[in-house]
Amino acid sequence: MSYAFFSYDAGATLGLFFAMNLILVSTVGTTLGHRLLGLRVRRLHTAGPHLVGFGAGAIRAVLLCLVIPAVVWDADGRGLHDKAAGAVIVRR
Repeated sequence: MSYAFFSYDAGATLGLFFAMNLILVSTVGTTLGHRLLGLRVRRLHTAGPHLVGFGAGAIRAVLLCLVIPAVVWDADGRGLHDKAAGAVIVRR
């Protein structure tokens, strides 16, 4: 998509990545890559619906775009972007 519409502009590519992550994770709980691998993003501690929602989805997407929180993880294998958003990736 970035090549077709933006000639590989780095800012546009990052913006598309951010928008796709925010919209897909917040509404359906999975990105296209997660879906192919049978993974979902869920709230860690919640009594109601398990979808992440737009607030936590925005935190997760911003930190994911910064890259560093995504490549630093804890003993459970959760990235800092997931910990900050209160999310966890689970198998479907």
